[in-house]
Amino acid sequence: MAKRKRGAQEVPSSTAPATPAASVLLPQKKYYRQRAHANPFSDHSLDYPSAPDQIDWGQHYPAYAGTGKTPDFADVGCGFGGLLIALAPQFPDTLMLGLEIRVQVSQYVQDRINALRVAAVAESTTDTPPHHYQNVSIVRANAMKFLPNYFGKHSLEALFFLFPDPHFKSRKHKARIISPTLLAEYAYVLKPGGIVYTITDVRDLHEWMKKHLEEFPLFEPVDEETLRKEGKGGILDAVYHKGLRCVDS
Repeated sequence: MAKRKRGAQEVPSSTAPATPAASVLLPQKKYYRQRAHANPFSDHSLDYPSAPDQIDWGQHYPAYAGTGKTPDFADVGCGFGGLLIALAPQFPDTLMLGLEIRVQVSQYVQDRINALRVAAVAESTTDTPPHHYQNVSIVRANAMKFLPNYFGKHSLEALFFLFPDPHFKSRKHKARIISPTLLAEYAYVLKPGGIVYTITDVRDLHEWMKKHLEEFPLFEPVDEETLRKEGKGGILDAVYHKGLRCVDS
């Protein structure tokens, strides 16, 4: 984990979700299967905004339309959306956006969110209203190329990188999601004091990410105890739950 340094000069650069109503069927992963990873340098025929202010966030978060709220959390390579769904009830007033490059997987997450929203309406007559999942959404995007197109300067509180492609071969290391060039963009979109969360089950990749984050001038290491004191224990627990804490943070 690493914290965006406060005042640094820029250089170029779990809790389980509520059970849905029995009458609402959640999508099944087996119908959305796709390769585990995608080549970020390929042309994926993506549509993307020219700038963050061109996005109508009301389409992603209808309950917050007209409020001017924008995402605070971004899960890069969100996969099947497990972290987003786990965090959404814990931070009900925090908008979260997943970015996933794979067509089938991103469609699954969108269908999952839609189903959970419908389930929340179906359960709305209970004494304890369920979480509505209106604060979570997804876009199909290549974060290595277009992250600043979605997030403005100093707009995010947290960036998550859970089990990124390790790209084992040395000639493929340039495609790793944590690299000096990309760290400049992450520092740009993160607020001072914002956190980068990483987890992997590949020790070599863990050491790579840790090394590059610590050496980059706009980031500094932050320990778990400090984050828990800052009230971020729920985020840590969700990340550890998804990753089974495979390597030390």
